[in-house]
Amino acid sequence: MFARIYKRIVHKHSYMQVKIDTKEKFHVITVTEPVLSASMTEEMENKLLSYLQNDVKNVVLRLATVERIDLAASEKLVLIQQKYYESGASFIICELQKPVEDFLDENELLEIMNVTPTESEAWDIVQMEEIERELLGGED
Repeated sequence: MFARIYKRIVHKHSYMQVKIDTKEKFHVITVTEPVLSASMTEEMENKLLSYLQNDVKNVVLRLATVERIDLAASEKLVLIQQKYYESGASFIICELQKPVEDFLDENELLEIMNVTPTESEAWDIVQMEEIERELLGGED
């Protein structure tokens, strides 16, 4: 049931290392880099949006090891989240470090992001949103 895949996403001058755990209703993607920089936004977007093509589309993005995030990367996460919800899928960010949370709050991005303190709470939200989509889908 749990597939553990370690991937290194290679880009011109930088790479973003992630760990991916596939669960029944979602993927947990753990960024293992201390910084999410502007130079990583394209590869981050390509990788995260690729999950919308899967049968299991929902993503929980764990940022527990990320100590700093650039504004461009933050804004890209907001756009990625919007694309997930437009596609009828969940995109939850969890386990933010305090400096990252403060940065997002200062830039007025935190309130528009779907963020939870723990991975377990993110799982709960994915499951609730799945149920909600099933119920709303059945109203036709």
